Amino acid sequence: MAMLHNGRAARRQTMRAIRPQRSGALPLLILGWAGAAAVMALWWQNTPLVRMALAEWLTGAGRLTGLLGGYMIAIVVLLMARVPALERRVGSDRVARWHAMSGRYAICLVIAHVPLTIAGYAAQAQVDFVRQTVDMVTTFPRMIEATAGTVLFLIIGFVSVGMVRRRVAYETWYYLHLLTYVAVYLTFWHQLATGAEFVGDATARTAWYVLYGAAGALLVWYRVLTPIRLNQRHRMQVHSTVYEAPGVVSVLISGRRLHRLGAEPGQFFRWRFRTSGLRWSSNPYSLSAPPRPDLLRITVRANGEHSEALSRLEPGTRVWAEGPYGAMTAARRSKEKVLMIAGGAGITPMRALFETLPGGPGDLTLLYRASKTEDLALWAELREIASARGARLLYAVNGPDGVRPEITTDRLRELLPDIEDHDVYVCGPTGLARQTYDALRAAGVPTRRIHHESFEM
Repeated sequence: MAMLHNGRAARRQTMRAIRPQRSGALPLLILGWAGAAAVMALWWQNTPLVRMALAEWLTGAGRLTGLLGGYMIAIVVLLMARVPALERRVGSDRVARWHAMSGRYAICLVIAHVPLTIAGYAAQAQVDFVRQTVDMVTTFPRMIEATAGTVLFLIIGFVSVGMVRRRVAYETWYYLHLLTYVAVYLTFWHQLATGAEFVGDATARTAWYVLYGAAGALLVWYRVLTPIRLNQRHRMQVHSTVYEAPGVVSVLISGRRLHRLGAEPGQFFRWRFRTSGLRWSSNPYSLSAPPRPDLLRITVRANGEHSEALSRLEPGTRVWAEGPYGAMTAARRSKEKVLMIAGGAGITPMRALFETLPGGPGDLTLLYRASKTEDLALWAELREIASARGARLLYAVNGPDGVRPEITTDRLRELLPDIEDHDVYVCGPTGLARQTYDALRAAGVPTRRIHHESFEM
């Protein structure tokens, strides 16, 4: 058993990190929509007269969808940058969903832009669609690059569709997804070279350069330079692996000055283990104990080839980490009492929070959901923490007949009559999280005090 305790020191560090804050989602959404409105205003400014001619309607619609598509592509790049302030304020899972949604919007706008523009020019020249397509690709400036970039966007969009992505290996999807950067580069110059809004307007061109330049700079800084600096500074490697429960293993990771990583209990890193079969895979795993100056720990349940291979890691294997990420930390807490609900592998961030969240006797309650008692990973540690802190530790497992105990509003009220006065942290499978959320809302817990984060997009 890999017992890691930081005790009072960890709780003091967590207390310093507590800055109750509201989610930054709404201001960012308003800012995003304001940017889209500005793009539409730019189009309107360069559309002085809208006549009823079909060619002008098609061309105008093509220009508008192209501008909005270009704007959404910049947003997609920005959301790929994993800016810490954004992820902490909004949450990694929500940023990931925004990224996926923005990508779908961008693809749809690009798909609309291409035929609308070609059809508009074909109507003006009174030629057929195919002839106009060939003429535009071969004679318009930067159109060869734009065509290649558009094809790449369509490929990326296709492999990102849920039905297709589930059939594609994660590594294949991940590296195909990197082609987004190539597609952005190819299409960016086409926008400036042929867009009516940019050809004669230096201010519009400057704004477009600033938009894409800022998104690109953030991407390079946080996805390339920051991880290089982190890993050069801390020199992480596998210290040992420890069996915790059936199919569950802890990986202890040593390094230099690891407490200066800035990681908080409840957060996760994306880990890459530099050994055969794992070198090209980057997967998110939460810290299952507070960081120590010389040691970190993740606890992983076997749920695929990558997680199963972690049990075979050799001591000394070099580790590449990116992070920390995640907003399910003490900073979200606003009430004195806290309920934590964990299911399956979701116990890992809860274990770290259970040890470090400040609170007196009776303030903290942890409910651990598993299929059977043998699956209660880290149980001995949790019992020791509960005993030392005067916290409540409960578990719910399937009955002898395999029936799952449901988390209902009545059961929550029976467990905690003042449930509406708690902050609640939830981490587990999607079904458990959805059921728990509904039960908590029915019990009177406000949405702002239900804290959940998922690695699933």
